[in-house]
Amino acid sequence: MKLDARIPTGPIEDAWDSAKFEMKLVNPANKRRHNLIVVGSGLAGASAAATLGELGYNVKCFCFQDSPRRAHSIAAQGGINAAKNYQNDGDSIYRLFYDTVKGGDFRAREGNVYRLAQNSVHIIDQCVAQGVPFAREYGGSLENRSFGGAQVSRTFYARGQTGQQLLLGAYQALERQVDAGQVTMIPRTEMLDLIVIDGQARGIVARNLITGKLSVHLAEAVILATGGYGNVYYLSTNAKGSNATAIWRAHKRGALFANPCFTQIHPTCIPVSGDYQSKLTLMSESLRNDGRIWVPKQKGDKRRPDQIPEDERDYYLERKYPAFGNLVPRDVASRNAKAVCDEGRGVGETGLGVYLDFADAIQRLGVETIRDSYGNLFDMYQRITDEDPYKVPMRIYPAMHYTMGGLWVDYQLQSTIPGLFVLGEANFSDHGANRLGASALMQGLSDGYFITPYTVGNYLASSKLKDVKASDPAVQAALTATEQGIAKLLSIKGKRTVDSFHRELGKIMWDDCGMSRNAAGLRDAIGRIRALREEFWQNLNVPGSGDDLNQSLEKAGRVADFFELGELICIDALERNESCGGHFREEYQTPEGEAQRDDEHYGYVAAWGYTGPGNKPELTKEPLEFVYVHPSQRSYK
Repeated sequence: MKLDARIPTGPIEDAWDSAKFEMKLVNPANKRRHNLIVVGSGLAGASAAATLGELGYNVKCFCFQDSPRRAHSIAAQGGINAAKNYQNDGDSIYRLFYDTVKGGDFRAREGNVYRLAQNSVHIIDQCVAQGVPFAREYGGSLENRSFGGAQVSRTFYARGQTGQQLLLGAYQALERQVDAGQVTMIPRTEMLDLIVIDGQARGIVARNLITGKLSVHLAEAVILATGGYGNVYYLSTNAKGSNATAIWRAHKRGALFANPCFTQIHPTCIPVSGDYQSKLTLMSESLRNDGRIWVPKQKGDKRRPDQIPEDERDYYLERKYPAFGNLVPRDVASRNAKAVCDEGRGVGETGLGVYLDFADAIQRLGVETIRDSYGNLFDMYQRITDEDPYKVPMRIYPAMHYTMGGLWVDYQLQSTIPGLFVLGEANFSDHGANRLGASALMQGLSDGYFITPYTVGNYLASSKLKDVKASDPAVQAALTATEQGIAKLLSIKGKRTVDSFHRELGKIMWDDCGMSRNAAGLRDAIGRIRALREEFWQNLNVPGSGDDLNQSLEKAGRVADFFELGELICIDALERNESCGGHFREEYQTPEGEAQRDDEHYGYVAAWGYTGPGNKPELTKEPLEFVYVHPSQRSYK
């Protein structure tokens, strides 16, 4: 398969405007004749469904939770980037574009990233108009703070709950369309298969999570906005309900999966405290604006932090990266935290932690200023750890957080299945090998509010779509396959729980394909995953039935997908003989321990095709071209 990214020609600053003008339009009177499906109601899904409904399309929006307000987008705490340059500190659309391409270690398309930077300025206007309560200066203008990977203040925020406030804005827009009858919300429902007819995406098979009833939903186009796949690692900052089933089932129907090994470890998470944990808690990257990261200079120093004098502390990020200090990108901060802990200088009972200390900031700015900026984050930390971060430093350690890989999409956010569009974290498109902080919210809203309404309309106006009924053989085949998959999980009657398999899979992934990877470990991981998957299908125990609420059954389907996806992640990591961004192969690093890319041999998007159970996936490469930001060794010193 040859991949056509459909990136417009000509100057990059004119590309999106030219593309929009050249797209075909659907007459306003004809929009009501088109039915669309949006799966997911987080920032990307809610903004897309609301905007498409506003345009006059008939939209069904499927919500995994009981309400769109529970989407995992609320967990994005720190802020959202935009090139407004309100601080007058040198920011611009081009600088945001440059920082994002560089921050992604030159593994993202220039065209997509520039469009994202352009749309960023409109996103802020949109959200302010919706009433999102961004922080403001004394005079009333919007306030900014800095995030990792940038030397300007471009991150707009609402204390430490930016994602929640942005989601409420999108939710209100969505509910307006629900009230108008343009959007039908279908909550507590999980997509289990994609219906493909004549090579085009025409609907989904879904399961009601309360009653267990399967249903078929048909449309002219399907939009997936279902988030990332970080929970393949079991312990992550993702909500437990976050899963990859929708995009993985679409992958098995023919959508290529791009760059699965590009996973991001977040440096600012509360450390693991015991085997009983089922997830980890993120402390926002925004804390690195005012918190200083340090460890003792001496190995094995177990004194309380207040007993360690200043000259016996190692502020290692400030020492190694003086230009960016504590605001280096996430992959750099994470690897350095692991390195000092591996040296035996980690803090806490396990030694897997570093200090994030606000003493200097409190002394300089005052407690009330810190409380105004981060108060809810400090409260959350204290509730979880029973330690007061106003008085003692926070303890943090890297954890699985975000996934840059996802379904391959072209410039119009369409997958390799015509009519299947993929938004937000579910696609691979904008972040390359590493995501800069405060860019996920930006991408989700850009995709939903400002890109999909044009590209979906272009698809509808350009395609010949026959009427499809539930009796169509392809529809019935998808429904039957889903029924058989559920029956198979229930019929095993083994002795192990779903969670026990998931926890073991997650440990394999974290140990051998986590913060660092090497060829021997990846080969071993692939073999162990295959063996564990075989045991899963022979020794799984799912109590209950499929005819009512059954969370063990829900988890079983997702973990079955995680086994296949976990293997693909390791295969992709083994194939990519370089280090870049969040993909750190131990064999490929500079003498200073930084990631060492191989642009000549690996300057491409790796798009994998599903070839059947147990078969080796098929690799298709999309070469990346850099005209405006030439690849160089990333330096934050």
